[in-house]
Amino acid sequence: MPHDVKQAADTVLDSMVNRAGGVPGVVAMATDRQGNFYEGAAGRRSLGAEQAMTPDSVMAIFSTTKAMTGVCAMQLVEEGLLRLDDPARQYVPEIAELQVLNGFDDAGQPQTQAPSRDITVGDLILHTSGLAYEFFSADDLKYRTAHGIPTVVSSTFASVRTVLQHDPGAAWTYGPSIDWLGRVVEKLRGRRLGEVMAERIFAPLGMDSTAFTLTDSMRSRLAVLHDRAQDGKLTPLPDLILPQPPEMDMGGHGLYSTVSDYMKFIRMFLNDGDGPHGRVLKAETVEMMSGNGLPAGMTSGGWPTSIPSLANAGEFDPGVRKTWAYTFQRNEEPTHTGRPAGSLMWAGLGNLFYWIDRQNGVGGFVGTQILPFFDVASYPGFVDFEAAVYRSLNS
Repeated sequence: MPHDVKQAADTVLDSMVNRAGGVPGVVAMATDRQGNFYEGAAGRRSLGAEQAMTPDSVMAIFSTTKAMTGVCAMQLVEEGLLRLDDPARQYVPEIAELQVLNGFDDAGQPQTQAPSRDITVGDLILHTSGLAYEFFSADDLKYRTAHGIPTVVSSTFASVRTVLQHDPGAAWTYGPSIDWLGRVVEKLRGRRLGEVMAERIFAPLGMDSTAFTLTDSMRSRLAVLHDRAQDGKLTPLPDLILPQPPEMDMGGHGLYSTVSDYMKFIRMFLNDGDGPHGRVLKAETVEMMSGNGLPAGMTSGGWPTSIPSLANAGEFDPGVRKTWAYTFQRNEEPTHTGRPAGSLMWAGLGNLFYWIDRQNGVGGFVGTQILPFFDVASYPGFVDFEAAVYRSLNS
């Protein structure tokens, strides 16, 4: 890897923090199959505070949790204990209670009907179940309000017992499907999801700062979430922490981690499932997980917003055809940053973004702690960082 990546990446991070309307703090890393070739941090863990953001700063990683839950499920598939075409109700009977939304009557009450078929395990991992997040779906938010269903960030089972936006398999809709998948894993393993991950992912990869419940060490390094108002003003939210301990280990968004730890997870995918302290997945499983799992013609794309304080509307790599792997977004065409077709990426609500390029054996992660999602400084910073890595790779 050419040496100029450090200067280019450092410049990106410096700009993210010090430009007008920038971020309080950021950590970014890039890896090849052997190890990180770039590690950088800039800014502060909290706006106006003294503590610097460091490579080992702990963050709420939100939906970057999802891929780890997907790995736990695919380990069960490898062992013959689970099939992707199994009805999910075999393992989580409560999922059979979910209905399809037909609209709302004149009084604003939801009208529902039974789904045309069972939700399968594959529907959960591919986001074709029909479940949607309340901050990306006005109809889900309205349904939750009508029935008193709590927000998903309450880390409760009640929060994922919502309504389907369409019949299972009919479309790709991003939502709490992976939280249900985590329940499937718990049922088959007979343990909390966090315990399963600790044994089967974190230990073989040497990830010592990743958990649903913060340890004392993790809490001492915790970066603070911030709110960005519509006028751009940032406000620290030191009390905004996911329930500790959570009622339910939320496989879709509940982990705290460091960028350093997440790079070990990315590197496992670059190395066909192998980790420094043991194998996590078979090579053929990694290959399968990296492929498009959606039916022919179905794509994944952008998102609207129904709670602007949590998420801005947007789309990654607009104009590029995107599908869904197990469980990542997959670009079917090259992106303008240099990421080749067939690569993987995803993100977390607090403005964390990663990519995995198995073809070239590189991956990266950029982490900030800001709401709403698709932040005006965080996402462009990720794009600039990724582009800087590929320019260096190709120079």
